[in-house]
Amino acid sequence: MPTSVKILKAELVTHNVRHYRVEKPKDFHFGPGQATEVSIDKDGWRDKKRPFTFTGLQNEPTLEFTIKSYRDHPGVTSALWGLEAGDSLLLRDVWGTIQYKGVGTFIAGGAGVTPFIAILRSLNAKGGLKGNRLIVSNQTEKDIILRDEFEAMDGLETLWTVTADPKSKLLQERIDVDFLKSHIKDFNQNFYLCGPDPMVKDLREALEELGADVSSVTWEK
Repeated sequence: MPTSVKILKAELVTHNVRHYRVEKPKDFHFGPGQATEVSIDKDGWRDKKRPFTFTGLQNEPTLEFTIKSYRDHPGVTSALWGLEAGDSLLLRDVWGTIQYKGVGTFIAGGAGVTPFIAILRSLNAKGGLKGNRLIVSNQTEKDIILRDEFEAMDGLETLWTVTADPKSKLLQERIDVDFLKSHIKDFNQNFYLCGPDPMVKDLREALEELGADVSSVTWEK
């Protein structure tokens, strides 16, 4: 049975990403990296469900989602962009397979970084980030989600690359097998992947080819 919660605050993160701070139902539990199916609590939208990851932490009094809106075509994320405090969302059961298994490298494509936000925030709060690395590919530098926050996390190494921003001083490389060979020295570690399905599939195959243990690679199934 869906639970209706009110949006308390909508805050800009990038030009097409916002934080949505919403009410937290009583006895509502989730872990870092987990998600729920969300829909807009308005006529015509209640049956249109989309999966979104919780980006806040369990001990906070409210829930947070960090959502990219694709405003070039009609849909849930485009409609979300028009919502403000006082509007309502419907939440469903908690699920998710991206859970922290130990020190490793997190690799994301664009908004695929969102399942990692709560994991890295949780580790940061405990002082347990040392040895972890975050590698993220975006089209342009302005698309990078929470860059300042990630770069400020003590112990977390970050590596940004862009694929359609020739004026940027960041890396201009796609994350593929050659990228992995060039930028990762040790494949005997945990890997966490999230992004477009084709990217995740290719990276899983590339990591296995380069010697990573299949059981050490975590992705959203």
